[in-house]
Formats: sequence, C-alpha cells, structure tokens
Amino acid sequence: MGGPALTSFVIYIGGVLALAWLANRLLSERNFLSEYFLGGRSLGVWAFALTFAATSASGGSFTGFPSKIYSHGWILALWIGSYMVVPICMMGLLGKRLNQVARISGAITVPDVFRDRFNSTAFGLLATALIVFFMSFNLVAQFKAGSLILKTLLDGVELFQSSALRLGISVTDWPLLGGVDPQYLLCLLVFGVVVVLYTTYGGFHAVVWTDVLQGVVMVIGVVVLLPLTLHQAGGLQRVTEEMAQMTPPRSGVVELTVAPDEPERVVAGGKWAWIEGEGGQRTLVRLAESVIIGSQTDRVANVRVLELTTPSQIERVAISDQTVWLDSEMKLTDLRTTPYASGEAPGAYVTGPGPSQHEVDGFLPLSLAVSFFIMWAIAGSGQPSGFVRLMAFRDSRTLRHAIATVTIYYSLIYFPLILIFCCARVLLPGMETESDRIMPAMVIFVTDHAGLAWLGGLVVAAPFAAVMSTVDSFLLMISSALVRDLYQRTLRPDAQERIVRRLSFGVTMLVGFGAVLGAIDPPRFLQDIIVYTGSGLAACFLTPTVFALYVPRSTTAGCMAGMLGGFGTHLAMYGAGIFAHGSFFRPVHLFGLDPILVGLAVSFLITFVVTRATPPPPASQVERYFYRA
Repeated sequence: MGGPALTSFVIYIGGVLALAWLANRLLSERNFLSEYFLGGRSLGVWAFALTFAATSASGGSFTGFPSKIYSHGWILALWIGSYMVVPICMMGLLGKRLNQVARISGAITVPDVFRDRFNSTAFGLLATALIVFFMSFNLVAQFKAGSLILKTLLDGVELFQSSALRLGISVTDWPLLGGVDPQYLLCLLVFGVVVVLYTTYGGFHAVVWTDVLQGVVMVIGVVVLLPLTLHQAGGLQRVTEEMAQMTPPRSGVVELTVAPDEPERVVAGGKWAWIEGEGGQRTLVRLAESVIIGSQTDRVANVRVLELTTPSQIERVAISDQTVWLDSEMKLTDLRTTPYASGEAPGAYVTGPGPSQHEVDGFLPLSLAVSFFIMWAIAGSGQPSGFVRLMAFRDSRTLRHAIATVTIYYSLIYFPLILIFCCARVLLPGMETESDRIMPAMVIFVTDHAGLAWLGGLVVAAPFAAVMSTVDSFLLMISSALVRDLYQRTLRPDAQERIVRRLSFGVTMLVGFGAVLGAIDPPRFLQDIIVYTGSGLAACFLTPTVFALYVPRSTTAGCMAGMLGGFGTHLAMYGAGIFAHGSFFRPVHLFGLDPILVGLAVSFLITFVVTRATPPPPASQVERYFYRA
C-alpha cells in the first residue's frame, strides 16, 4: 500500500499516543489505582458505550469473523445474529447491580468483587488465576491479528521491506526467531511496542479515550467499505447468484520439480500457478506456504496448495494481474487433493449449514445453530473485560442510554461485515490459505481499484483499532489482577502508592512483551481462540456472578465450586477434541451442544447444590450488599 495510505495511518497512531499522554497527565492529579484501572467510576454515556463496544468488537470481529464469513458464506448471519442483544443481556442483567456492589465494596477489579462480596481471599485468587489463564491466550491471538493487519498495510513499502530483510538476516540463527517470516516479525515488534507503551503509560483513561476514538474509526471504516465493495462486486444480487454457483476449493499437496542448476530462490506463499494435466487439461492452484529452493535442489515434495474448483473464480484469477506463472524450469506435478467433508455441491455458500472442510454435517447444523444463538448472548454477558466497564459508568441514566447506543453500534458493525465479506468471495478468490488476512487485503483491493488509495490507511485503521482496543483492555485486566489482587491485597496490603504505581507500570509492560513472545509462533486461526476464551470465561464467571449479585443465600463454597465446575467441563470438552477430532479447537459436542452450554449448565447445577448444602453466609455480609441503610 504505502504512500498516502501509510501517512493517514501514521496520523491515526499519533492521535492514539497523544491521548495516552493526556491520560497520564490526569493520573498525576487523582487516586492512582482507581484512575489507572477503573477511570474513577466517572464514564459518561458516549465514553462508556464506545469503550464497551470497542472492547467487545475485538480482533476477532475484524479478522477472525471476516475469515469465517469468507470461508463459510451467508450462514454466518445466523451464527452471529444473537450478538446484537449482548448489550441488553449484559448491561440490563448485570450492569446496575454490579456497579452498586463494586461501589459498596470499593472494588477496583473483578476479583475484588468476589473477594469482598464473600470476604474470601481464596475466591479472589481463583478469579485472578482464571482471568490470567484465558486472557493470556487471547492476548497472543490479538497480537497476531494486529501484526497481520500492519503487514498488509506496509506491503510494498520499500523501507519496510528492506528493514524486514535486515531483521531476517540478523535473527537467522536465533533459536526462537529463526524461520519466522521477517515481515511478520517486524510488524509484531512495532505493534507490540506501541500498544504496550501507551497502555502502560496511560492506564484505564488511555484505554477509554482511545476506545472512543477507535470505536468511531471502526464504524466509519465499515460504513465506507460497504458501498465501495458492493459497487465493485456488481451489487448484492449478482454476488449472491455467483456464490450460489460456487463449489468449495480443495486442499492438497503437490510436488515442485526444479532443474538442478536453478539458482537459489524463494517462491512466496500465495502465488498462483497452473498444473498441466493429461490431454492439456490445466488446474489452477495457489501455494499455501513459501518454498525455499536451494542451489542444488532437485525436487521439493509435499508443498501445500489450494485448488480452485469454481469456473468463475478460475477465470477471475486468470485475467487478473496477481497471477504468477511458474517458469519452464519449475513444474508442479502429482497433485493430490482432499475435497470438503461436507461435499462439493454448488449452493453451499448461500444455504445452511454452510461448507466445512472437516465436518460431514457442515459448518453450522441445526443443533449448533441453536447453541451459538444462545451462546453469543450468554458468552458476551459473562466476560470480565465487560464487567470492568460496568463497574466504571457514572449513573443509571448513563447505563440506559448506553444499552441503546451499543445495540445500534453492533448492528452497524456486524451486518455490513457479512455483506462485505460475502462480496470478498467474488472479488478475491483463493484466500482460504490465509483467510485471517482477508479484512486488510479486501481494504487494499477495494480502495486501490476505486482510486482512493489514501483512504485505505483510514479504513485499515478500523480492524487495527479493534485489535488495539482489545489488547489494551486485556493487558490492564491481567496487570490489575496481578498487582491489585495478588500483590496489594494478598502479599503487601500496606504497600505505598509509589511502589504500586511502579509495579503496575512494570507488570503491564512485562505481560505485554510476554504476549509478543508468544505471538512469534501464533495459533493458525484467530477466531477459534476468540471463541474458546470467550466461551470459557463465560462458563467460569457468569453463574457465580449472577449468584453473587442476586442471591443473598449464595455461599463462598457454592460459587467457587460452580466456577471450577464450569471451567473443568468446558476444558474437558475442548481437550476431548484432541482425541476425537485431532485438534483442541474442534471440541466434542455433547448432545450436539456447544461446550459453553454444557459448562454453564454444570456450573449452575454445582453452584445451586453446593450453596444449599453449605451453611448460609453471615447476616452482616448479606445486610451490607442486599439491604439499604
């Protein structure tokens, strides 16, 4: 991209850093812990609504979710539909009561709420451990998303390419970094440094203020991209008609034969090539991985490829300038492919259950459709990162107006994304090999073809903003859990504010750069990580939170047992997927139900039974939280 697009993007990043500086100036005049981790409980309607929405609309919304739409088609409208009611469920069910309990106890973090509500240090530490566990997984995925977006933005910039080349040469022999794509590595380092420093420097106010900016950028980016995409794709009717004729691609391997005297070179992943078959028949494939050809190489076997099977997609690639023809000294032979498990019949992308590479029943059979429709509303309501926002709004009027604002905001984000990335199947064939990059790739394609390259930087800022918003929120969640709940409240209750301040800065920075190290070799599919961590947190936290807020008879033992029961059940179903399906992220579905529904049912049952079987809490504890003075 480069040029004007890069300039507009850099201006945006400068605005983010300026907000962090202003937030740090505010910290010098207020109570440090309350301001750094909770913003002084003073968020108004727009700040509260946009920081809540921007945090929820994470890198999964702008990288993983578009990847799912591109891979499975229109069925994703049903998959994500219930997410529109998350504000009503979470804010309406928990918002006011959680804010009241946090104010009564003076809680600053989510573990604070459980610790003070039940007067139990062990409960606070359990909540801390689970938050750190799940958020650490999610941080790695978010850092990957931000780096991929930045890599796409900088593609073609000479300074970036030369810097990446020098970085790659310098780390070739390093045990952890050797073999990592140097362009991805450079983007990871830049993204990590920027987001970790501004979060560390500014704290919660920096996160809130940048969330407001990023929330606006996300909506503008989607609203701008939608008409440009529909125009270039020829309208929604044409897109749907073409998708109805599409058949799923095939994954496979091929042998690359090279002449013995061929010079050393690299064939980059994502390149297109023809395979000559019998009778002059040709097959179009896309390399799914980069291939390094040594100076004495005679044959490179088992190169992963993707074979297109839809004639209209093959024609689009063949006439575009992105096609790369391998020269006469390089030949692809012995193609072996595997069709989608759900079949290859046309129409899979416009009807349920949607195509699936691994599942015979398709991507979203009826039982899973019901599970996910329930799951998003419930999982979205059980996120500790959302709890923190609910502890920070100013008053009931702010909450009521924010519910309507966030619901409208979600509708402006998710429905257009479905339209945009169904169009992407027509405009950008073969992206299944790197579908997590479809959002920035689509932005570049659409803005370049519209003659608006300068706009590309601002539109790419939308998914980048979503990732930054989520990363900064999760960083503060983890650092607050460690500093506030573990150090100050458990190890050193009398710690001076100066020590706590320095430790907060240090832990936030340490956790952030630890996530950068984890993202050097990241998980392949971002959205799978998002679903696992989101559903896991809800299975752990939702039932104990509801009992703690609304059931005076609830006990420490009951809520802790329910939290552990939800965690264990959810983890067991995902772990069983390793043995049943060969992947942790393809969990076992008991009775066709998603793990979150089973985990929540077990959590509720255990909490209820253990609460009834244990002695009631002290009367003074109940009176403090359930009776007005």
